[in-house]
Amino acid sequence: MRRADRLFRIVQFLRLGRLLTAQSLAEKLQVSVRTVYRDVRDLQLSGMPIEGEAGVGYTLRRDFDLPPLMFTRSELIALVLGARLVRAWGGEENVTAATQALQRIEAAVPAELRDSFDSILLYAPEMQLKQSLRKRLDSLHAACVARQAIAFDYQREDGEQSHRTARPLALAFWSGVWTLAAWCELRKTFRAFRIDRMDEVVVLERVFIPKRGEMLEDFLKEVRSKAPSSPSSQT
Repeated sequence: MRRADRLFRIVQFLRLGRLLTAQSLAEKLQVSVRTVYRDVRDLQLSGMPIEGEAGVGYTLRRDFDLPPLMFTRSELIALVLGARLVRAWGGEENVTAATQALQRIEAAVPAELRDSFDSILLYAPEMQLKQSLRKRLDSLHAACVARQAIAFDYQREDGEQSHRTARPLALAFWSGVWTLAAWCELRKTFRAFRIDRMDEVVVLERVFIPKRGEMLEDFLKEVRSKAPSSPSSQT
């Protein structure tokens, strides 16, 4: 968790009006008590009216409140639906972040909008993605960001199996399927791999440097130049 996010969450917890010890805050944030002491001290120095002391607990002065998040009802519906879709189809890290985002929005919006949460009747059934695929999604996304090559076994739609090494570029979700855009080192060209057809995925220590003609921008140009095709046909 970024420090800015952690400081925001401390304030949100203290806004509830209960006296919270550093230990309880540390458990909620999954950090050390020492980190909480430092964060609370920094918040107090910045002018945040946090009352209390180490060993006793902390609370936010009752006459203080943060300005409400001003969303229109349509914006709120879009945010909630987006978070629900992420919880249904995202990786494990995305699911946690989406849940926390919903809690943060609900805690910060004005009361009249908070009451609207229950009337948002747009849902994305959860548990659509197997837990193993959620973990794989997180791993592949991390490899894309770190530009680490990957190795995996792959089964095409026709049943043909092969072992691949590839340079992961980005992940895309469409028609209920997650695909990985990558430069395939076996075929020496771009490929979009369905992650549910990948197996024994290993993120290698080898870091690659994007080359001209093999970058994400090049992949997107190639996709735009071709007629749409189903995710299962690109292997």
